[in-house]
Amino acid sequence: MRLENRESLAKKREDAKAAMKQPKHRILVCAGTGCLAGGSAKIYDRFVELAAKEDGVEVAFGDEAHQGIHTGVKRSGCHGFCEMGPLVRIEPSNYLYIKVKEDDCDEIFEESIYNDRPVERLLYESEGVKYETQEKIPFYAKQTRLVLKNCGHIDAENIDEYLAVGGYRALEKVLFEMTPQEVIDEILESNLRGRGGGGFQTGYKWKQVARQKETERYVVCNGDEGDPGAFMDRSVMEGDPHKMLEGMMIAGYAVGAAEGYIYVRAEYPLAINRLKLAIAQANEAGLLGENILGTGFHFQIHINRGAGAFVCGEGSALTASIEGERGMPRTKPPRTVEQGLFGKPTVLNNVETYANVPMIINEGAAWYHTIGTEGSPGTKAFALTGSVKNTGLIEVPMGTNLRDIVYDIGGGVKNDVPFKAVQIGGPSGGCLVTRDLDVKLDFDSLKKLGAMIGSGGLVVMDENTCMVEVARFFMNFTQNESCGKCVPCREGTKRMLEILEDIVAGKGTEESLSMLEELGEAITNTALCGLGKSAALPVLSTLRNFREEYLEHVVEKRCKTGNCQALQNYKILPEVCKGCSKCARNCPVNAISGKIKEPFVIDQAICIKCGTCLENCPFGAIVKES
Repeated sequence: MRLENRESLAKKREDAKAAMKQPKHRILVCAGTGCLAGGSAKIYDRFVELAAKEDGVEVAFGDEAHQGIHTGVKRSGCHGFCEMGPLVRIEPSNYLYIKVKEDDCDEIFEESIYNDRPVERLLYESEGVKYETQEKIPFYAKQTRLVLKNCGHIDAENIDEYLAVGGYRALEKVLFEMTPQEVIDEILESNLRGRGGGGFQTGYKWKQVARQKETERYVVCNGDEGDPGAFMDRSVMEGDPHKMLEGMMIAGYAVGAAEGYIYVRAEYPLAINRLKLAIAQANEAGLLGENILGTGFHFQIHINRGAGAFVCGEGSALTASIEGERGMPRTKPPRTVEQGLFGKPTVLNNVETYANVPMIINEGAAWYHTIGTEGSPGTKAFALTGSVKNTGLIEVPMGTNLRDIVYDIGGGVKNDVPFKAVQIGGPSGGCLVTRDLDVKLDFDSLKKLGAMIGSGGLVVMDENTCMVEVARFFMNFTQNESCGKCVPCREGTKRMLEILEDIVAGKGTEESLSMLEELGEAITNTALCGLGKSAALPVLSTLRNFREEYLEHVVEKRCKTGNCQALQNYKILPEVCKGCSKCARNCPVNAISGKIKEPFVIDQAICIKCGTCLENCPFGAIVKES
């Protein structure tokens, strides 16, 4: 049914609320990418089979009223607790079951649906304490989930459930109660800063577009989340797509745009499918398209699949890609707000930024300033990965320190190994070390440390991580993803990668470190785009914080973590060796020699560090030295 006015929207919302409350129980099966990979689709199907045996069961929302509904089975978005997936939530008891298998479904249904009891063995347990409800689990209890509020709690594929929890209330408010300028002023006052990396003030960007003489304007959403280990935007697009669409529509109303484009990386097929469904549902409901709610406001949203290049996350490269051109940055000015998509003034924000907009409109800028810091209000979603006990998607107020994230939310470092560092902001970021554990994570504080929030990836590393190899990994990524347009990035990253590869291969010198610093500074100061300017940050930050580790590699030819294979030495212990010759017979380069029943020796000049001798020695006579 198409909603023609404010009254019809209000009625639709009330009907949706009523329908959502009808089932006695709701089973929410996580259908985010991670849990689907773990088999949650089969779990969902099994719950549907079990629920179908009940009278009046509801499996999905429809337009008809339902009576006597016992159990609703829903596909939700990402719950965030990815380490423990597949996840299943039971409402209204709010039981959260972890690492669920298809074989567990019958027991869950019997215990939690029929008898309203938790299945103890599927509950999360920490330090001897079992947590029955999701909200009490430390991973969730320490968070402030606003952008991610609906993810895991509503059917990600149904607009009615979004309406039931207050969806499109902000759009309704701006269309009927606010002028475009008042919307811009509210976003300006909130000091919402772009969550894509740079932290540029969103309201000022909208203001710049609105004041352009050119009346044809566009709204673009950057969903090209290319940082290794980052999946915040993906989870919002998969788990609460309408919230992002609503934010884009409000932006369109504020700046006088009639069309919006979402640029999503092609590697996110589930996000693309759910966005397509959400757009179709919004069009059918009259919340997208012509004359929205009878107000005379027209807005349509299109989806563009990304071309697979990391550089397309840069604004001008992204708009070029949408236009069908090769995704390459251009010189500025003019900036995107002046000449963006199709040469027209363009608002360009990322997924998380748009997802913040509806709640700012609903609750007000003053409310928004009660969260986070003065210079960086609101919350930030992070993808917490690496050597941490509880990996997943989290959301915390801006200004939360790293210690709280790693040890309270993350549960500490895996196997209780000493903490070493966190790589923040992916290839465009830098590393934070032990002395930074109490530093506030906000735009301005991190800038002082030579790091940046970026899109929000947090990769935790323990003392067994080689920071030189980490730098090499990120530089390899950046070099591969360079568009090649400017010399500093194209050639500079190539030279830096070569130097790092020499260092981990045991061929580096102290001069290599000076060269890395010189090249890094040159790239930072002269590269064409923001991605190029930040390409050297992981190397420069590891050099600054772990110089002694670099010196071990280039002076002592040693990697104390044992991660750099070329710097490992294999040694035969003569007091243990029985002279069986098995190591020599299996060596692929004939680096081992000796006489039967006498200790054998390894020629280090020939050895290729493959470890075959270690694997084949039956007496434990061969050791690896780092």
